[in-house]
Amino acid sequence: MSDDSVPQLKAPAGTCDCHIHIYDSSYPTAPTAVVTPPDASLADYLSMCRRIGIERTVLVQASAYGKDNRLLLKCMEEMGPRARGIVVVDETVTDAELDRLTKLGVRGIRFFMLAGAPLPLSLLETMAARVAPFGWTINFQCDGRDLADHEARLKALPTTVTVDHQGKFLEPVEPDHPGFKALLRMLETGKVWYKLAAPYETSKLGPPYYDDVGKLAKLLVKAAPDRGLWASNWPYPMAGPKTPKDAWTLDMLLDWVPDEKTRHKILVDNPAKLYGF
Repeated sequence: MSDDSVPQLKAPAGTCDCHIHIYDSSYPTAPTAVVTPPDASLADYLSMCRRIGIERTVLVQASAYGKDNRLLLKCMEEMGPRARGIVVVDETVTDAELDRLTKLGVRGIRFFMLAGAPLPLSLLETMAARVAPFGWTINFQCDGRDLADHEARLKALPTTVTVDHQGKFLEPVEPDHPGFKALLRMLETGKVWYKLAAPYETSKLGPPYYDDVGKLAKLLVKAAPDRGLWASNWPYPMAGPKTPKDAWTLDMLLDWVPDEKTRHKILVDNPAKLYGF
């Protein structure tokens, strides 16, 4: 699954990969699943970590498994204190279970609002209220072009909010797009975070730096350097022929975040604060 690439960027101690998935066909896919990616093992991921310098990881529940978090929790247990998790649970979850998950290292709930969504958007406020006492974040992914429609709801939540992949604009937009302007306004609240990851999913320009997506990333870093996160998005689900080299996922920061002190925040300090490392 991984390649043998080595990054130019030397990852600082404590570097955290804030969004990865593990896939294992021995676990059943959810009725809501739209795609079932090929197996991607924890062993392969950890091999990549050793090669490019990742010391901490946030595992995110894959939409393929819906609300069945067993595989994610198994991987977290194997990884130990270097791992945190983002799960999918609904209103039937008990406070005792939320407490148990928190003690295992879970730090958020995923609201994936694209095809194959395990949770309806109508549960957003209910679940935010449930997980807020446990210090969890709401990990939110939608087509970024719709962020203006969600802005008021996300701002009103009693939790932090983490927005995936530069806002995940399924069609790259200009900085004056209403969705991107909404994301910048949300950053002004101080409780919204963003991930720098996976530009290949949406870019029309392509490598090396996916500049149509990269220019948005650079503006996010300028607006809120203290709430930026980095992620490899391993194993690059849905990338197909656009699958990047492992090392490139880190090296893109040489262009997007040229200042070393800011990179250290994004790679180490910010995730340590948000996820409690």
